[in-house]
Amino acid sequence: MKITKAEFITSVANEKNFLVTDKPIIAVAGKSNVGKSSLINMLANKKKLAKTSVTPGRTRLINYFDFGEFYLADLPGYGFAKVSKEEKKKWGKLMESFLSTQKIRLLLSLVDIRHDPTKDDVMMVNYLYHYAIPFCLVATKADKLAKTKIKPRLEEISRFLKVGIADLTATSSQTGLGKDKLLEIISNAIYLPEEIEE
Repeated sequence: MKITKAEFITSVANEKNFLVTDKPIIAVAGKSNVGKSSLINMLANKKKLAKTSVTPGRTRLINYFDFGEFYLADLPGYGFAKVSKEEKKKWGKLMESFLSTQKIRLLLSLVDIRHDPTKDDVMMVNYLYHYAIPFCLVATKADKLAKTKIKPRLEEISRFLKVGIADLTATSSQTGLGKDKLLEIISNAIYLPEEIEE
């Protein structure tokens, strides 16, 4: 798959404004500052499509992007400590509503390859399994590790989250590592025939 078009569509703060579309939806989720915006920019071949920030917790809305053959939804970052409990609850409710009502072809669940997954990461994976949402784990910031340490870290994370190593992809927005593999995974997801609803 080659992305030839990628543009921002809209931001939504509540379920009433969720995008209603027949286009496949690919979602991106992860803790604050895990590199969601950088990953989106890498996939889009655009440096400033999704706004990156050194301040965790910037994405408080669901941001939709048109990637031509699919829509990409950037979900609010979770697990950031410096926001109120009320704000966290609001984010959580928005995400849960999105994941339970939108027809998601694939969710890219991001973790930082340098660190063990957090409780929130584990909760996200368990949620995805529980609701049978197709997902792919993406280990970001692989350029921060020596090349020889990438595979061992992927193995550790896969054991930690109890997923197969084949379901985990190492990426780097700096070097482009993992980009082609992710685009292939997305392509396979959006071109799979939808299940016949009973």
